[in-house]
Amino acid sequence: MTTYINISDGLKKTQEKHPYKRAVVYPHKRDKNGRVTYSQMTFTQLEQQSDRLAFGLEKIGITRGVRTVLMVTPGMEFFVIIFAMLKVGAVPVVVDPGMGISRMLHCLEHGNPKAFIGIGKAHLLRIFKPAFFKSVKHWVTVGKRWFWGGYTLDELILDTDQPFPKAKTTSDETAAIVFTSGSTGPAKGVVYTHGNFDAQLRQIQEHFRIEPDEIDLPTFPLFALFDPILGMTAVIPDMDPTKPAQVNPAKIIEAIENQGVTNMFASPALLNRVGKYGRQNHIKLPSLRRVVSAGAPVTPANIEQFAAMLSSNAQIHTPYGASEAVPIVSIASNEILAETKALSEKGYGMCVGRPICDTQIQIIKITEEPVTQFHEKLVLPLTQVGEIIVKADLVTQQYFNDRKADLLAKIPDSDGRIWHRMGDLGWKDSKGRIWFCGRKSHRVITPKDTLFTIPVEAIFNNHEKVFRSALAGVGPKNNQIPVIFIEPVSRIKHRKNFIEEIRQIARKHPLTKDIEHFFIEKSFPVDIRHNSKIFREKLALKAAKLLKL
Repeated sequence: MTTYINISDGLKKTQEKHPYKRAVVYPHKRDKNGRVTYSQMTFTQLEQQSDRLAFGLEKIGITRGVRTVLMVTPGMEFFVIIFAMLKVGAVPVVVDPGMGISRMLHCLEHGNPKAFIGIGKAHLLRIFKPAFFKSVKHWVTVGKRWFWGGYTLDELILDTDQPFPKAKTTSDETAAIVFTSGSTGPAKGVVYTHGNFDAQLRQIQEHFRIEPDEIDLPTFPLFALFDPILGMTAVIPDMDPTKPAQVNPAKIIEAIENQGVTNMFASPALLNRVGKYGRQNHIKLPSLRRVVSAGAPVTPANIEQFAAMLSSNAQIHTPYGASEAVPIVSIASNEILAETKALSEKGYGMCVGRPICDTQIQIIKITEEPVTQFHEKLVLPLTQVGEIIVKADLVTQQYFNDRKADLLAKIPDSDGRIWHRMGDLGWKDSKGRIWFCGRKSHRVITPKDTLFTIPVEAIFNNHEKVFRSALAGVGPKNNQIPVIFIEPVSRIKHRKNFIEEIRQIARKHPLTKDIEHFFIEKSFPVDIRHNSKIFREKLALKAAKLLKL
């Protein structure tokens, strides 16, 4: 039986329940005293504006199934555009600008888009690189049109009070194509269906227990999409979303205090920066009920630091997932600080929690080959490290026009559903919790043993002068030399003495006793989206040069 779902229906339901509640709050400017003033839009205004734009998009040919590049900065227009697109059934093609111009262009070309909606800077990109946009037939500019033609957004918001007749999309119909960051390999277009989005929303609502009066501070723009459907007011932070590690902590705290924010998403890098500032200035944030941090492993020390600003009944949640499946597992700060923190620091891995709702998680044997059929013989016993796979309604079923990636990442089950291979390694304990041990591609296979990044690095991260560490492997794939890079908290004056301290730490632990090579790196190469995922491949190349291999 066909199931019809249009994810934009959630906005209409929220508007009917809370017509005059603020949907979006945006920092507009500052007065002469430096105080910020805000623009805002109610749920009724958002519903009406997105209806008017939907009529305009339909008029120029951006209709159901039309793949449309979306390159818009966070703000009022982002929400109006995304809900208008969902209403007409158009398919947003979203690429992370942090991956670099060259890779971004190749992703956009691979998406074979027929329309393009973007700010002026985005249109300059297609003017100077026209070869990558040959498939595009419809152009829309957010702001002034300048010299490149097409339509402006204002021209497409038609003067009508009629509700737009939403596309009758099915649960398995493509709702969006979101390209992965490509931090550990080629970027891939993840195909989200309306059913995937619906399952995500239900899982988030149920697990985090979102209340009707909530106000969110989404410091990662794509997560803001869900706020209107969940009934939360979205407060757009005054920051560059591509540089969370460089955020001004005072502006984040200002937004929380000004708007009474109850929920906040923060990458580990932003969490650390704001938490450090809060500790130094003895700041408390009593309005926050929960903080959600994801995108990379969140260290217990980072959690403990930020938790000091929260009230006793507020928690920091660290859900685990990927672009293809999120959130699938979660744990809260109370359990981390009371129980799993001590084990993580001893090298057991990072506990990411228990499966959320009806999500199924298994740990299977590690292999680089495709797995053509799931069977129980693949599953490893408790406590044994293997590959993490997941099955749930929110799990995306395929990549866009990438059969090879599908073969390597998707495992068919006998019930007709798909298991997704996360590309991560971990183990399951007797309480049903998953312990994350790092990316499969980052494991280091030596003549004696296989080393996993997260457990090994935890041994060195306990040192007071270590900000973070990174394990890398040098040499042939199955006969690697393990090396450790250290990013210190501050400049190290006596480098030889410090390296000797690190060497002594390594010798005392079974996981690290055979590691002989240690290097100090001023700052690690990391992803731009979250500023937390370490590019260990680049460090491995540097280690090969330093070891003259």
